[in-house]
Amino acid sequence: MLAIFSYSTVADSRTEEYVLDNGLKLIVKTDNRAPVAVVQVWYKVGASYEYDGITGVSHALEHMMFKGTEALEPGRFSELVAAKGGEENAFTSSDYTAYFQTWAAENVPLSFEIEADRMRNLLLLEEEFSKEIRVVLEERRLRTDDNPRALLWESSNATAYQTSPYRQPVIGWAADLQNMTVEDLGEWYRRWYAPNNAVVVVVGDVDPAEVYAAAKKHFGPLERQALKAPKYRPETDQRGSKSVTLQSRKTKVPYLMMSYKAPSLVDAQRKDATVDAWEVYALDVLASTLDGGGSARLPRELVRNKEIATQVGANYNSGTRLSTLFSLSASPSPKHSLQELETALREEIEKLKQQPPSEAELERIKTQVVADTIYERDSMFYQGLIIGSLESVGLDWRIYEDYVKNIQAVTPEQVQAVANKYFNDDSLT
Repeated sequence: MLAIFSYSTVADSRTEEYVLDNGLKLIVKTDNRAPVAVVQVWYKVGASYEYDGITGVSHALEHMMFKGTEALEPGRFSELVAAKGGEENAFTSSDYTAYFQTWAAENVPLSFEIEADRMRNLLLLEEEFSKEIRVVLEERRLRTDDNPRALLWESSNATAYQTSPYRQPVIGWAADLQNMTVEDLGEWYRRWYAPNNAVVVVVGDVDPAEVYAAAKKHFGPLERQALKAPKYRPETDQRGSKSVTLQSRKTKVPYLMMSYKAPSLVDAQRKDATVDAWEVYALDVLASTLDGGGSARLPRELVRNKEIATQVGANYNSGTRLSTLFSLSASPSPKHSLQELETALREEIEKLKQQPPSEAELERIKTQVVADTIYERDSMFYQGLIIGSLESVGLDWRIYEDYVKNIQAVTPEQVQAVANKYFNDDSLT
């Protein structure tokens, strides 16, 4: 699949950016197709900021952000949004934590009022925390511990990464959650939830100047905090392949993952970068060459032609804060083993190393990128998601304006080059 930021084909003059005196960044994108708006508040903190002993604290804090402030009793935040016909939720990743509301555009000032309130005035009550941490533990049991495929992804990441904080699961290790205290959350909240560590994104039927005025009214009085970012901890060089085998009685169908170390676009923009930006875009194209719809190589060859796999996919996200993984995953058909499946995957990789994709293949991929951007622009939420995620990992949101152009510039030889550079056993788990 293509990376998270496959969006606009041209620069959008309807997008305005502001920075308040306290450091909060506001990005407003006008979309007048419907009288609604999406408000997203992004905090530059996630699982990759955590350290051993408190893994999962970012996600646990996300849960507690709905449990009341000095002005709003627990649950009142959600009641306000629901009463006005809106929807609200939140999510945590390795790189950021985000909160959002979707409702009538006239409610943007109310979004700002309640988001500014919980940015600095959250009540972290012991009785609410004791209930919510049990919810988080149950979420971990259902989504990971009782899900063999999710458990394999977690185990594989923990094996592939040796020093990178990406080895830590977003939901946290069970032992850390069991020993977590409300004081842990309070310290994390005070450290990271500040206007100068936040990006507010608004997309919808709004006037940017009016949105800016509302932001100054509600977020402006909040004081900036002294932020101390975690030290940059890159992944150490891998010297040979790693292997992990997970046994589970709940597994009915075998499952294989092959993950290679790969760079992100942030890596290409570092001052000491050893990665060229074209390599990242070529890896995006490589992912679509392998798994970009039913006509892509892996489903065509392994599922339909050879019938070795029942399902197969490729996963690469170039929009991460740190170096990432390029992963292949598949399940063998009943008549074939995991070893036969691995051999077949390696053969497809070797074909790309020896022979670049055809011009026809690349044309199909590039056409799909353009089609995807048109579809994605239909979603106000997704437009905000692109802007917020880019800003949260340290990339300028304007980079999306050139994404299609950069994809269209990728050559077959460049796809072959990154396959040879990054698909090697010394970086494989």
